[in-house]
Amino acid sequence: MRTEQMQSAACCETEIPVGEGPSVDKRYQMAIILVRAASPGLSDAVRDISGSHHGSLQCSTLLNKRVPARRWTLCSLRYACLGVDPGEVARSSAVYSSLAVNPAAEAVVSSEQKVYDVVLKQAALLKRQLRAQTPPVLDARPQELEMPRNGLKEAYDRCGEICEEYAKTFYLGTLLMTEERRRAIWAIYVWCRRTDELVDGPNANYITPTALDRWEKRLEDLFAGRPYDMLDAALSDTISRFPIDIQPFRDMIEGMRSDLRKARYKNFDELYMYCYYVAGTVGLMSVPVMGIAPESKAPTESVYSAALALGIANQLTNILRDVGEDARRGRIYLPQDELTQAGLSDEDIFNGVVTKRWRIFMKRQIKRARMFFEEAERGVTELSQASRWPVWASLLLYRQILDEIEANDYNNFTKRAYVGKGKKLLALPVAYGKSLLLPCSLRGSPDLAARKNKTR
Repeated sequence: MRTEQMQSAACCETEIPVGEGPSVDKRYQMAIILVRAASPGLSDAVRDISGSHHGSLQCSTLLNKRVPARRWTLCSLRYACLGVDPGEVARSSAVYSSLAVNPAAEAVVSSEQKVYDVVLKQAALLKRQLRAQTPPVLDARPQELEMPRNGLKEAYDRCGEICEEYAKTFYLGTLLMTEERRRAIWAIYVWCRRTDELVDGPNANYITPTALDRWEKRLEDLFAGRPYDMLDAALSDTISRFPIDIQPFRDMIEGMRSDLRKARYKNFDELYMYCYYVAGTVGLMSVPVMGIAPESKAPTESVYSAALALGIANQLTNILRDVGEDARRGRIYLPQDELTQAGLSDEDIFNGVVTKRWRIFMKRQIKRARMFFEEAERGVTELSQASRWPVWASLLLYRQILDEIEANDYNNFTKRAYVGKGKKLLALPVAYGKSLLLPCSLRGSPDLAARKNKTR
């Protein structure tokens, strides 16, 4: 991500009049305001669309035509409407923007920008800790839980056992980390799993919004040093050792609330926010523990953004893999407007028949997920070297699920795409090799070239 795109307050605004001309009624005119701040690669995307270096945007669906007097919901500039040729854009009324606007030109901040504001907050917290060059020191906190001797060690060990049981490949990668980081990642993983189990576990039918409210209160107590049980105690100890903020944890609980009240997502902007809640948050929780390589020249915000992208890529992959399974539960985690544009409906999902339209639709969804994986790759190289292997392994293995969906001829209704043990084993040495690579921010840098010359 470029430096100027990280400044959420100092944005470059460009107004583009739409539908100007004598043949267009003035009451249908509107302006699109692009705010070049949140989206990584935003200026490149704008330049690709408009041919301009100043953030202007030309949209064939809006220029020289009457715009209906209704609200327009605009998707993320970087990830919307992928793989659509100009003719398809004209037919589908696809719009590119990082904001949503209405005919009165009133801007509504997109999910992408809202999430990026959280990214900035997390990055600022980590940078303050790094400037201090010492771990954060918390006030003495009362412990309601009576921990037996070696109780904290037992708590972390139990977290490790759960991680090993449910995420074997990831667990193997964590063994390369330092002990403190390894145990902290286990504690975070277990809390996330317990939270997910509330709405997807065996007792999901009995979970109510009130139960999630109680879980959030329990989270607040945990952050205040009042854990309820042994597993909570491990996370409570972890947040006392690393600059971890409570916001991503709260946001994950909000994602669980969304699952209780929502079974459809009208566009990708809504789906993006859901993916952040249930998976992107994990990346934000983990960066302070994983650590950033001391030699990295990448801005802290870009590392957090890459971690966020990996979480969203993983969740999009989950969604595409589980279309049939979710449909049997009455859920469709696919952008409704994009289904309509592809000539598909909810009935097509419930019927579960692979058609030409479905294949075209799936190709675009897979392309979007891969773009998030590509964005994540750049950030993984900036992590502390001892932390990279499990992240690379997760990235490579999850991305292969997309390959398996393609290999199944896009039948994710009755076939579950999975990566076999052989491919998993082959991915581990590849992931380890990638973990040894130089951070992207140092490749080709003058400082690196100077060091190489001195050694010759």
